Formats: sequence, C-alpha cells, structure tokens
Amino acid sequence: MRLGGARVTGREEQDALLELLNTTPVVNGVVQDLFAEPDTARSWQQAHGGTGTAEELRSLVQARDALQDVVRGSRPATSLAPLLKDVTSLPHLSSAGVSWELDAPAERRMAVEAVMAWSALLETMPGRLRPCANAECRLFLIDRSKTNKGRWCSMAVCGNRMKARRHYQRTRDGAAE
Repeated sequence: MRLGGARVTGREEQDALLELLNTTPVVNGVVQDLFAEPDTARSWQQAHGGTGTAEELRSLVQARDALQDVVRGSRPATSLAPLLKDVTSLPHLSSAGVSWELDAPAERRMAVEAVMAWSALLETMPGRLRPCANAECRLFLIDRSKTNKGRWCSMAVCGNRMKARRHYQRTRDGAAE
C-alpha cells in the first residue's frame, strides 16, 4: 500500500510506514521535521498517494507522532484510537473472495492507513518494528533478518558509530587499568 493510494499489502505498506516514522531525523544533533516546510511536506504526501492538503498533513503529523510514541513505548496503543474515529471497513464479495475497502474521511485517509499498516506489521511481524538502538538517533527500523537481532536504523551510520564508541570505551578502560 502506498499511504493514501490503492491498498497493497506487504513490504510496500511496511516501507511507507517506516518512511513516515523516519520523517523526524536528527541532523547534526538537532531534530528535524521533514514536514515543517510546506512544499516538502506536500511533495512527500503526493509521492505517497496523498492529496497534499494542509488538513491531510495535520492528520498525518498527528498519526506519525502518536505512532512514534507507541513504537518507542512511551504511549499505549490505545492512544491511536482517536485517529480511527468514524472509520469503517466495507466488505466486497467476488468470485476471488472477500476484500475490504477502507472508508475514512479523505483528509484523514493517509493517517488511518498508517495506523492500519502499523497494526498489520504488529500482527504479521511482532517486535520487528523498533526504534534505533542509538539513543541519539530518532529513526526506526523494521528488522527483516532471520535472527531478529537488528539494532540500528543503518549499520553504516548508527551501527558503526555505536561499535566504534564501544571499542573506544573498551580500549580506554583497558588502558586505565
């Protein structure tokens, strides 16, 4: 699924959710909001199947912030309930079986789909969506490894940085003895 677009399950849906969660990176020690600039936000929305309206953005930011807190464990999942107010799913029966169509207000559709993507990921890959283990990083990862031991949003950035810090600490502690 592209957020705001036609419903497709699987990796595309997961990647769109991860991209949304990762729109508040830390750059040079300062938290950035990629949605702070209206043109950038509008482009992001449209690239992910949205309309680019201000109302849609407000709902999307509300969902992003709530989902970030839920994934970090600082808010309960029940805090997402207001985002799903007045949302229904309508069944459609065909020879292929039952399919479901989301019925949500247009300005909240992307936000609702983000919550639905989070829920589907929680159900199909429990514990695989998590914050980066680097305390200075605000990004998230989906661990798709067999061992489910991924810790960093990027091995090239946070992983190497954290390993270098541990190595430095070990050599410093060893030299102090």
